[in-house]
Amino acid sequence: MRRVRYTSTGGPLFLEEAPVPEPGRGEVLVRCEAVGVTLPVVRKVGEAAEPIPLGGEVAGEVVAVGGDVTGLALGDRVTGLCFGHGYADFAVLRQDMASPVPDGVGAVDAVALVRSGLVALGVLEAARPRPGETALVTAAASGVGHLAVRLARTRGASRVVGAVSDPAKADFVRSLGADEVVVYGDDGWGEPVDYVLDGVGGDLLTPAVGALAPGGRLVAYSSGGGTVRAYDLLVGARTVTGFQMARIARERPDVYEGWRRELWRRYTEEGLRPAVHGPFTLADAARAHEAVVSRANLGKVVLVP
Repeated sequence: MRRVRYTSTGGPLFLEEAPVPEPGRGEVLVRCEAVGVTLPVVRKVGEAAEPIPLGGEVAGEVVAVGGDVTGLALGDRVTGLCFGHGYADFAVLRQDMASPVPDGVGAVDAVALVRSGLVALGVLEAARPRPGETALVTAAASGVGHLAVRLARTRGASRVVGAVSDPAKADFVRSLGADEVVVYGDDGWGEPVDYVLDGVGGDLLTPAVGALAPGGRLVAYSSGGGTVRAYDLLVGARTVTGFQMARIARERPDVYEGWRRELWRRYTEEGLRPAVHGPFTLADAARAHEAVVSRANLGKVVLVP
């Protein structure tokens, strides 16, 4: 099979031939039809001291089943998070990370919706939105952010603001349902909002907190770090909550599964659709990574083997 690999920090990425892996206990082997590119993996390629397997969200058909697997069988179509080599023709998924793809749903939609959508829905739940409140979403054109904009609107936000790195993304973000679009570095982000969903972190945390109305809530889900000054929270009684999907999946599997069902319900009944940047072939994985690094993507970056 083909898979994408690199041998030194920062790349370059290249295709190589490798044996088809075998699933272990509690695992299934999936023939990959689509692979979602994630920001944490892109960052690790540029920062990790040692090369890592290029994992990510995968969607495709189960072609082999390991021991102790229940509820999944040959021929099932699934999507889930791969912690090994995911940029490949075949990938191994842990059973607890794999979920069925409904009939009639394409692999690209499935891989773009489920993991990014789970994060977007979970972050929104953590913000405890009430109908009529106002929202601001940073990284509003990203794989998670664009779905967060749509979900905030359907959850009753009276005003949704999208924050982006480039004014060229404004039309795209407005097409998602945003009422306003602001650009990082702008002086002021308009009228204060009741909650902020922040997927950027770093230096953007300060203006994001500053965009909150008194009593406002910021939910931080970025791996970008950053510091919040206590004084900025004390003034106006603002709060910041950290959100980590891995913790929900590990400690609250009932909640995690409920969110998955909610996403598919919104897909089938309400027309929730992810936007896809690309898709790219495995040979173009470097271009896919560059789209993420340069913040050029509009929606979820996807590879199609």
